[in-house]
Amino acid sequence: MHDIKSMHPEEIAAYFLSFGEPAYKAKQVFRWLSRGVRSFDEMTDISVKLREKLKQDCFLSAPGIKRKQISQQDGTIKYLWELKDGNAIESVFMRYEHGNTVCVSTQVGCGMGCVFCASSEGGLVRNLDASEILDQVIFTQSDTDRTVTNVVLMGIGEPLNNLDNVIRFLALINHKDGLNIGMRHITLSTCGIAERIDKLASYNLQLTLSISLHAPDDATRSLLMPVNKNSGIKKLLEACKRYVQKTGRRISFEYALIKGVNDSEWQAKLLYEEMAGVSGHINLIALNDVKDAEFKPGNVKRFASMLSELGANVTIRRRLGADIDAACGQLRKKLRSPSGKEERKVEP
Repeated sequence: MHDIKSMHPEEIAAYFLSFGEPAYKAKQVFRWLSRGVRSFDEMTDISVKLREKLKQDCFLSAPGIKRKQISQQDGTIKYLWELKDGNAIESVFMRYEHGNTVCVSTQVGCGMGCVFCASSEGGLVRNLDASEILDQVIFTQSDTDRTVTNVVLMGIGEPLNNLDNVIRFLALINHKDGLNIGMRHITLSTCGIAERIDKLASYNLQLTLSISLHAPDDATRSLLMPVNKNSGIKKLLEACKRYVQKTGRRISFEYALIKGVNDSEWQAKLLYEEMAGVSGHINLIALNDVKDAEFKPGNVKRFASMLSELGANVTIRRRLGADIDAACGQLRKKLRSPSGKEERKVEP
């Protein structure tokens, strides 16, 4: 069956033409899909005949809310979505002065193995379809009754390891007849896979690329992020330079401060030197506490001060949703056991 929500309007039109329906009806259907209908029967301006055909040939992705947690600190909402195959993912709704943001997952689990991140626990299960990524935005918007203006691909998974579905998702969410969220309101975060950054650059999208750097030297970064062993920082930064040249877009470099690991004065100096010639800024993150983790937060203000004195362009990320394990590095893959019970629970 067709995953119709993952189809571009042009693809839906071609599908309709294949069995004698006019192409213009694709626009109507696409708009309904973007509104979050859970049944073809909700498409009231579509003929009964076409709705029956869609029921036969297509399916509608529609996750269920397994758990919803609301932060008592800042109103951030974390959703645990149950998918069609029994797996589950998390996404987060955040309110800012500039609009409402949804942080989406792109995979069930994550295979990157970053030692400070809860999302890697249990490894990678599978990629999400474009429709499953889109659903996180559509149904968050529906549940909160608030318009989503910004999207960050910073949830569970490595977006560049699911690039085909991610690119399709970006086209769908950006489409004028859909949610119409502009590329400059979308941020894609990656562990930094050099060859895939080049591939992303080839699409020349005007989104914001965010690189999870977390260390300026290969020894430390390889300790924290196994992906670094395959390329190294210099190769990564060369890919970043090519990305900037191709797209004209400044890059954000994420740096989570870990006490006694990546927060020394010499590392601040080396970070400043390595960033020379790369158009971007350093976004410092207070490492969020993950239960049983060996790493503890470093002094963000001290490190920011050292970088500022060197002349670096540096910011400190606002911390949201930490009381419901919704902050950076705290999202987890949830799997269902054969009995149907959740294997890991996070209590409100």
